[in-house]
Amino acid sequence: MTLQISRADLGDPVLRAFLLAHLRDLAPTAPAESQHALDLDGLARPEVRLWAAHADGEVVGTGALTPVEHEHDELKSMRTDPARRGTGIASTLLTHLLDDARGRGVRRVSLETGSMEFFAPARRLYARAGFEECAPFGSYTPDPHSVFMTVSL
Repeated sequence: MTLQISRADLGDPVLRAFLLAHLRDLAPTAPAESQHALDLDGLARPEVRLWAAHADGEVVGTGALTPVEHEHDELKSMRTDPARRGTGIASTLLTHLLDDARGRGVRRVSLETGSMEFFAPARRLYARAGFEECAPFGSYTPDPHSVFMTVSL
């Protein structure tokens, strides 16, 4: 499988459907006040760097970076097509996002993910990439439904 990663075009209806499926997948995992995924309007903000991975002409993954503060970004909207999980898409996309951040002088990337079993594969992916659990960052507060992780670049 050849993977192409490029800045995402939110005008693409296929990408929009992919991102809406992400939000639907997350909806039952935690109460609304504990869900922190960006909706399409949030992803369209000019400071958000949204990337899409394509294979065989299909959207197979997404990931975004958004600033938290100077030299500190947050990883958002990581998703792999459920039919293609376990094929290396997420790790390739994560490497691309961290390289993008590093190239822009970002020194730290943090994330919030769920504490439930549904998110265990994501937490393992992030740990393999060097992320470690940390305290809430930015505007987050402690939440039993959240795990916060960070990596220094």
